[in-house]
Amino acid sequence: MCGLIAETIRVIVFVAIIASSLISMASARDGTATFYTEYLPSACYGYEGQGTLIAAANPRLYNNGAACGRTYKVRCTGGTNGTPNPCRNGEVTVKIVDLCPGCGNYQLDLSKQVFSRIANPDAGRIRIDYTRFWTIV
Repeated sequence: MCGLIAETIRVIVFVAIIASSLISMASARDGTATFYTEYLPSACYGYEGQGTLIAAANPRLYNNGAACGRTYKVRCTGGTNGTPNPCRNGEVTVKIVDLCPGCGNYQLDLSKQVFSRIANPDAGRIRIDYTRFWTIV
C-alpha cells in the first residue's frame, strides 16, 4: 500500500512539473535588451566563469539572487532607437549570472556574444521577448 501511495505522489509531482513548464513556455515576457562585455566578477558566481551564453537580470527579476542559474530563451522582436531591422533570426538560451542594477523592469543585459547572435550590435538596445526555460532533471 505504501508503495502505491509513493508512486502516486511521484506521478502527481511529475505531472505538476510538466504542467508548470507548459504554462511557462506559453507566456513570453516582452522587454528590452542591451549588452555588456565584462563578465567577471558576477553577482551570482564571483570569479567563476560561466561561459558567454549569459545575461544579467534587472533587479526585479534578479530578486536578491533567486534568478541565479535560471535559464531563459531570448528572441529579438525589433529595434528601439531607429536602427532598421536589427534582428537576426533565432533565439538563444541564456543563463542568469549577474545583476544589472541600472536595468529597468523587463530588461536583460546580454553578453555581447548573445546580443550579436540575435541582433546587430550597432543597435545597442533592442526589443525582445524572453521565456523561462525549464529543464527537468
